[in-house]
Amino acid sequence: MVKTTALIFGHNKYADEIVANVKDKYEQIRIFSLHEDDVQASETKIEIFDLSDKWTELTKNVDISKSMAFCVLEDTAENIFLTISLRANFKELTIIAVASNSESANKLTMAGANKVIPLVETTSDIIANMLEKPISSKILHSILYEESALKIAQIKINKESHFKDEQLTSIDWTRYNGIIVLSVMHEDMKSEFIYSSKAKHHVIREGDILIVVGYETDIAEFEKKIGSNRYVNWSHWGW
Repeated sequence: MVKTTALIFGHNKYADEIVANVKDKYEQIRIFSLHEDDVQASETKIEIFDLSDKWTELTKNVDISKSMAFCVLEDTAENIFLTISLRANFKELTIIAVASNSESANKLTMAGANKVIPLVETTSDIIANMLEKPISSKILHSILYEESALKIAQIKINKESHFKDEQLTSIDWTRYNGIIVLSVMHEDMKSEFIYSSKAKHHVIREGDILIVVGYETDIAEFEKKIGSNRYVNWSHWGW
């Protein structure tokens, strides 16, 4: 069912990528910020809200039953409080929230979020690149909007990895069932699709990070097969 309004709470890079992905799927998109400075600095229309809001103004011109809320506040405590408030006031509202780690993900689920997306600092940039490819956009849509167990993971190549010193084009990716490898991220945190003309000739180095999509069990099996481990950097987010 097509939702008529996307309600995005938070004005940051995660919000920007969500807007880019949903702008053609909703009749209207409304972006809310806790900070007055965002209204003045942004060319996009930003509305101010307060965590103590009773949401009476929101219900005047929004059909909550045909809306989806995205809670992307970078402060975890504020994001949890926001989720609790929205759920307490709107039982029928679909709520998607971002989480900095598994602990905050559990809290957001308990707070009433329908879907929780674990994020790392670089995930927004990965999503931006993913949206350039139709198949990747379809996968992302599944992760965001559907009851899917698909996950995005970052696998860091270590010195024992079978992929180390291999050229991307020499690897038979079909050997790794259940895994879609989207891009490779270098030490400078710039990522490239593995099928791009530039990336095809890239030789995998220790420290490179592969961005993959798959189910948890398949990702874990992929880690074992290539001799590398998952990489997570939560430094951008705090509790």
